[in-house]
Amino acid sequence: MIRIKLVTVHLPAGFISGLDRLVEEEKYPNRSEVIRIAIRDLLKKELWESLGFPGFPNPTPLEIR
Repeated sequence: MIRIKLVTVHLPAGFISGLDRLVEEEKYPNRSEVIRIAIRDLLKKELWESLGFPGFPNPTPLEIR
């Protein structure tokens, strides 16, 4: 089971409007899911592949704190 932790993030209003639009267009179920997917894709590109874990995200190769 994946542990989920609450993280507070301050975003510009334009980013929030964009998140809301994606949800309104039913591309994602909610803001949190949009943000989780964006972070997963960033980690995949910037971290996991550089560590030799191409194509991850399940399960994450390390716990990032």
